[in-house]
Amino acid sequence: MTRGNNQPDHKAIVLAALGQDHQELAEHLAEIRAADIAELLEELVDQQDDMTGALVLLEHLPLIRRSHVYGHLPKWLQKSLVERLTDQALLEILEEMSGDDRADLYHLLEIDRREALLRRMAHRKREELRRLASYEEGTAGAVMTSDYVAIPSGLTAAQALMRVRQTAPDAETVYQIYVLDDGGQLAGTWSLRQLLVARPSAYIDDLMIKDVIHTQVDTPREEVARLVARYDLLAVPVVDEKERMVGIVTHDDVLDVVQAEATEDIHKGASIGVLENGVGRTSLWSLYRKRIVWLVLLVFGNLFSGAGIAYFEDLIAAQVALVFFLPLLIDSGGNAGAQASTLTVRGLATGDIAFKDWGKLLGRELLIAAGLGLSMALAVSPIGFMRGGEMLMLVVAMSMTIIVLAGSLLGLCLPFVLDRLGWDPATASGPLVTTLIDACGVVIYFGIASLVMANI
Repeated sequence: MTRGNNQPDHKAIVLAALGQDHQELAEHLAEIRAADIAELLEELVDQQDDMTGALVLLEHLPLIRRSHVYGHLPKWLQKSLVERLTDQALLEILEEMSGDDRADLYHLLEIDRREALLRRMAHRKREELRRLASYEEGTAGAVMTSDYVAIPSGLTAAQALMRVRQTAPDAETVYQIYVLDDGGQLAGTWSLRQLLVARPSAYIDDLMIKDVIHTQVDTPREEVARLVARYDLLAVPVVDEKERMVGIVTHDDVLDVVQAEATEDIHKGASIGVLENGVGRTSLWSLYRKRIVWLVLLVFGNLFSGAGIAYFEDLIAAQVALVFFLPLLIDSGGNAGAQASTLTVRGLATGDIAFKDWGKLLGRELLIAAGLGLSMALAVSPIGFMRGGEMLMLVVAMSMTIIVLAGSLLGLCLPFVLDRLGWDPATASGPLVTTLIDACGVVIYFGIASLVMANI
């Protein structure tokens, strides 16, 4: 079995060798990347429900590669596997993992087991793990690693290169070198390229970049991701309240943050909430519980639409043709509102817009929404004329314009209001906006119809 590039399909060979030829299994595992082995383990557990086979596969990896594989596994599978490991086996893996992966795995353990492992861990790594695990979830401190290359100020390029050679094997990235003063504060930074081409006798203090882009440990991870994207950084240094350097957030961690935040916003936009293990691994009860609360609330929100229809029963009975256009009009308003809210929510999430831009955006949206409403009114007017004559055409055209305008403005403003209240603006998209526009659209449509057709 081969891949498109004529390379052997190692995954298929590994699965075939599992439980049969352990020597062949170890040989083929050596040729597979850690991320691909992690994917293979997930497939093995998903398709064959074979946790024992997954453990056997891991045992045939050298310890350092095993720790890398654990770092690529999803949380649910990490938790399931470590529950089957002895404390000694788990301790060996923890000590080989990078600082941020070690802290993530540590959070998955029961409290009693955490303490038992900490007591057996080397002092330096124990204190480092406690520090990394203490940062609040969703902050720079929670996603950073303490495995970076740092050198003291005052060295020559030759001395700095020697220090880099000593610390590089344990660092997550060596492309950026951080210079610290006597108090451990971030004094400057050097790239590996600058170090290699500098004269051996040159002092790093004279050549380093002193205005270093950095972030605080309590900075929200979304802001860290924006910082890395804006300045095209491979890593951003993290400092504590005393400006002492405590870690770095690397670009691969930022990619994980971006993916997690995008998924979270999509779920919230659908009024679902956060799913820790993804939709495929979330229990039926959890999926039900995540969805039912908002759906029930939105049911009561839709009652306002029903109340509006009930209020205009006499008008509807006299002008039955009005009912034909009701779904068309309120759906158009909901669609326009959903578009506006999606653009606003995404702009707030990426930092493209802020609350101070609200006034300018409101003016722009008024013009855009008016143009959209008039265009849609023009498109639907011939149908109104055919269904009920000039009067109905006028009612439908006016209603379409105003409903689309109202929907767009609500979709723009609601995320800003929620953001100002400290709530997640993503909640303002999707079902919530649609439900609000439905109720408003019914009142607007039949209100206009009652005024225009009062004398008919």
